[in-house]
Amino acid sequence: MARIGILGMGNWGTALALVWCNDGHNVMGWTIEQEVYESMMERDENEKYLPGYKIPKLDCTMDIADVLESCEILVLALPSSAILEVVDQMVPSLRPSHLILDLAKGLAPSEEGGSGMISDAIERRLTVAGKSNPVVVMTGPTIAPEVARGVITNALVACHDMSVAERVAERLSTGSLFLTPAMDPVGAELWGAYKNCVALACGLVDGLKDSIGGDNLKAALVLSGYSEGIGLLQKMGADPSTAFGPAGIGDLYVTATSPRSRNRTLGEKLGSGKSLEQALEEMHMVAEGVLATKMFLDRAEVMSHDTPFLESLGSLLDDEIAVEEAVKRMVEAYETGEP
Repeated sequence: MARIGILGMGNWGTALALVWCNDGHNVMGWTIEQEVYESMMERDENEKYLPGYKIPKLDCTMDIADVLESCEILVLALPSSAILEVVDQMVPSLRPSHLILDLAKGLAPSEEGGSGMISDAIERRLTVAGKSNPVVVMTGPTIAPEVARGVITNALVACHDMSVAERVAERLSTGSLFLTPAMDPVGAELWGAYKNCVALACGLVDGLKDSIGGDNLKAALVLSGYSEGIGLLQKMGADPSTAFGPAGIGDLYVTATSPRSRNRTLGEKLGSGKSLEQALEEMHMVAEGVLATKMFLDRAEVMSHDTPFLESLGSLLDDEIAVEEAVKRMVEAYETGEP
């Protein structure tokens, strides 16, 4: 039985709290949102992010010190834009026994430098503080409401130390959540961020369903985006084999096709004619694809790597081209881009 602290009680953090509580672990959730805290404490349910699921065994707090004091596995279930700020709060109070599990599917801000990976930015903070807590990346095809419902799910847990990844996989796997250990945290994190760009593009097709949208077009976009991703992410340091596992094609497939996918949903709103500002205002939860697209384009420019698929998507997000022109260019990118 593990003592798990989940920092961030969005739908993914809450879904994990549910399955781990049901598996007999001691779980505490931390949130900065008063309404989420009150909902959990008074009604045992996260009515804002995961309604319909009671978690009576979950402890909840708004004081991060409570989690650091009572938990050994610290799960960062936070948007990539907020995660490092929370890590800065955590680092001074970390004990040698603490293990950090990073769920963020995004890139660190460019001013962080280094590889651009959030896990790398966390590890550099630990080094500066004179600490050596293991950092594990968890990613894969994990639609939160399905995990909460008990749908069998396979995700990747990756660490530079394979023995740590194996230990985490063994302790945190459940009857429905299968965790596969791996040694490529860079590739796992890169694919976790990149697939959001492809999902956003595929959502455009759903928004175009009354005109040029259809399954053929969506398949062409998946092919083009995935092919471009293999070349780009390998150049950024990903192991080529990661593209063919849960963190790569597995996560890309479910995020690009599921009606519950936030990034696909955002793309659908754009495809139906809404502006980016309007679409984002209507989103209940964070969609990482917009920021990820811009960050990957920045990295590709620094490396002088050609990314016509991402460039077309970026032009659409910058309101430089129409949706129909964007999807056409992204499909054509498969012929011109190098896998």
